[in-house]
Amino acid sequence: MKVDGELPMGMGKITERIVQLEAAGFNGAQSVETGHDPFLPLMLAAEHSKKIELITAIAVAFARNPMNMAAVGNDLNDFSQGRFIMGIGSQIKAHIEKRFSMPWSHPAPRMREMILAMRAIWANWYDGVPLNFRGEFYSHTLMTPVFTPTPSKFGAPRVFLAAVGPMMTEVAADVADGIMVHPMTSVKYLKQMTLPIVDAGLKKRGRARNTFELSYPVFIVSGQNEKEFAESKKAVKQRIAFYGSTPAYRGVLDMHGWSTLQPQLNLMSKQGKWVEMGDLIDDEMLDIFAVVGEPYEIVPMLKSRYSGLVDRFSLSFGFVPPEKRPALIRELAA
Repeated sequence: MKVDGELPMGMGKITERIVQLEAAGFNGAQSVETGHDPFLPLMLAAEHSKKIELITAIAVAFARNPMNMAAVGNDLNDFSQGRFIMGIGSQIKAHIEKRFSMPWSHPAPRMREMILAMRAIWANWYDGVPLNFRGEFYSHTLMTPVFTPTPSKFGAPRVFLAAVGPMMTEVAADVADGIMVHPMTSVKYLKQMTLPIVDAGLKKRGRARNTFELSYPVFIVSGQNEKEFAESKKAVKQRIAFYGSTPAYRGVLDMHGWSTLQPQLNLMSKQGKWVEMGDLIDDEMLDIFAVVGEPYEIVPMLKSRYSGLVDRFSLSFGFVPPEKRPALIRELAA
């Protein structure tokens, strides 16, 4: 089991945090794309670390094109000496069109093409394969020597794909090196939807399951006292409600018999009732989507619930003092 921590927003605290994460024993450090670029922090993190893997979790794929993604991935993997993992995701239509002013259509087929196009570009750079990628969404047929990077001994980065629904999960299994499942993914959903598709895709590729990683950003409800526990519980319920309001996650709710909840949450989100939405998440639902317990219970509960299902977790261990985190990380990783 691998355990990943999260880098802070912005550049100012990256150096301090990456040193802390590596010293604590985290296997990976994740950079998210919210209010900041996801790639730049990892360049700084690579400079101030030696072994820890560096992951975008995630970079918005459709805000970019395969050529610039291939280039930044190549540079980061070279500079980090093979430690970079390009975690990408589609985002949703409104953000791609209205925030990034980029085209949106057929997200799963487009994502498949994007990853295959990146692989074609890397094959040209590393193996001299003529660049002749022609797809429905992307076409790359020109690469001159002046724009071809010097091949790195570390090769191209691994690619992880964020997926929730069956179509994007199939793309991940077919063309990626790992899948980043959503925190609003239950054990039942993993077993009945995600993993069967992953296994089928890997079998088709002739790829062993132990060469493909399933990464899971688990919800944790815990705290060092009653006040912290209550705050943690409230915050996670609101996060579940926020995600549940999005149609993309309705399939997860449907699997548990909560089909009527998504329209309710969606309506409340349009009314701006973000805090009140959390009140619709009862303790039964919380237990399905989060690990809830005292600090000393969390790691045993994680291992009991997810052993054999996921290959790496991302979590902060913020529910225990810093000096206790290395021991918990080692216990979970073991």
